[in-house]
Amino acid sequence: MTGTTISSATLNPRRRRLLFRAWRRGTREMDLIMGRFADARLPGLDARDTDDFERLLEAPDTDLFNWVTGAAPVPTEFDTPVFHALQAFSRSETS
Repeated sequence: MTGTTISSATLNPRRRRLLFRAWRRGTREMDLIMGRFADARLPGLDARDTDDFERLLEAPDTDLFNWVTGAAPVPTEFDTPVFHALQAFSRSETS
């Protein structure tokens, strides 16, 4: 997979930006984790979860990768329901 599998045409401008950012993180591993999650879940996220997802996109790739894989503890400010959904999604994609 080389990029998004959904059309951004039906997304509002903010969600389009988030989808773009999710697929262009900086490291391929995080592109795949965040991008696939965004493809699957971004259209259905409520306002609070969208805010939380946007904050996750601002975290450095190495930190976020370590949190998602369980190699490092998740800081309280990122320990949200959307993070747990991302982590579960990531684990299901690699199983």
